[in-house]
Amino acid sequence: QVQFEESGGGLVQAGGSLRLSCTASGNIFSIDVMGWYRQVPGKQREPVALIDSGGRTTYADSVKGRFTASRDNAKNTVHLQMDSLKPEDTAVYSCHILYLRSGATIQRAAWGQGTQVTVSS
Repeated sequence: QVQFEESGGGLVQAGGSLRLSCTASGNIFSIDVMGWYRQVPGKQREPVALIDSGGRTTYADSVKGRFTASRDNAKNTVHLQMDSLKPEDTAVYSCHILYLRSGATIQRAAWGQGTQVTVSS
């Protein structure tokens, strides 16, 4: 019952920047953690940047210093500013949330459909 609107992916040259945005809607009472995972063929999906409801962030070591996550709790929106992009950042980036449905006491996880980020050398 959760809908995602993801945007911002595209093709950029190494050293360039992209800004991903994700807005979640539907049967959501509250969102605990919101962020982005990425996946390339043949590899497991890995967390890239996560941000909790208090604004605390966690980044993969590979993107620290280059990516910045931000969140607007009132809009159920998360952004990922990606700077100094590298070819190894190429992947499908998917929005992810841990949330509570109205009246529920156990968190659920939901995923967006993903947006392609391609970085050329």
